[in-house]
Amino acid sequence: MDTRALSVFVSVAETLNFSRSAEGLHLSVSAVSRTIARLETELGQPLLERDNRSVRLTAAGREFRDYARAALADWQQLKSRLGG
Repeated sequence: MDTRALSVFVSVAETLNFSRSAEGLHLSVSAVSRTIARLETELGQPLLERDNRSVRLTAAGREFRDYARAALADWQQLKSRLGG
């Protein structure tokens, strides 16, 4: 898992929309989808419930969203402290 994957997940978790997240991140929808699928495989849990018209966070997805936000904030603070 990397900070890029965490950023992609947080974007999808906030927008609940793969297309909007892809556009905001300057990625293809398929790249966003692959990133989410890799995270779900790595965690062994579905993070999102998807159907043709909507995307919803699962319980695991809500917990992972909170973790991802905190991890990204911690990463930014560390980079700042180290002058990066």
